[in-house]
Amino acid sequence: MNEPLPPPGPDKPPLISPDEIGGWLVEEDDDYLVFDKPGWVVCHPSKDGPWSSLVGAVRAWRGMATAHLVSRLDRETSGVILLAKHPGAASLAQTAMERRWVEKTYLAVLEGELAEPTLVDQPLGPDETSEVAVRTAVRPGGSPASTFLEPLARAGGLTLARIQPHTGRKHQIRAHALWLGHPVVGDKLYGRDPSLYLEFARQGWTARLAQSLAHPRQALHAARLDFRAPTFARIFRAPLAADLRELVRARMGVDATALDALLAAHGLG
Repeated sequence: MNEPLPPPGPDKPPLISPDEIGGWLVEEDDDYLVFDKPGWVVCHPSKDGPWSSLVGAVRAWRGMATAHLVSRLDRETSGVILLAKHPGAASLAQTAMERRWVEKTYLAVLEGELAEPTLVDQPLGPDETSEVAVRTAVRPGGSPASTFLEPLARAGGLTLARIQPHTGRKHQIRAHALWLGHPVVGDKLYGRDPSLYLEFARQGWTARLAQSLAHPRQALHAARLDFRAPTFARIFRAPLAADLRELVRARMGVDATALDALLAAHGLG
């Protein structure tokens, strides 16, 4: 399990050390590299050099001319990431995703205690009322979007939830969680005070953010990727990140043994 990197400045992703990236590698074969991405790591190459993104760091670390990012996560989200070593492998996996032969399972800590399993089937589109251009919201005429949320544990005013998006809209889980009234803990953009996102973007981590948020990053983790294509049946997993395990222990009172048993019972151990 990876410890998250510290919150970066407003524009600078944290640099990846050549000594740590090998510890993020979960699985490898002739076609794919599977990583357990820590929170705060950017997936796509950035202007700040190869060691500022997962793809750039993998290329530099392995001396690869290219690496194909099959799945991606927001920089604050931790969890399983799949990179293809060559175009054929990338095409196979991407075709499976396009045809919805992939099931994605996330774990999240949500604000409030979600009472029962819930399917949010609400259209999503650009939030035209927001100062933030990238923000998505439930809106009439938006693109169809469906997310299933299942509470695994409830305590201390929080919920540990298993989440499966049935569609792949931008920021879908976070926008649907907010609409449901149970935003992801630590979410600056889709939390109860959107001004925190603008403050973070302009100033980086501040005292007000530390006081307002129960966790420095959004408490969202990609736990499992199930490929169920006729010619590509694979399951990739990443255990719940260490900082989220500690959040569940400290704020919800779920100890390590109970948490491990709970996750194992849902195929997420």
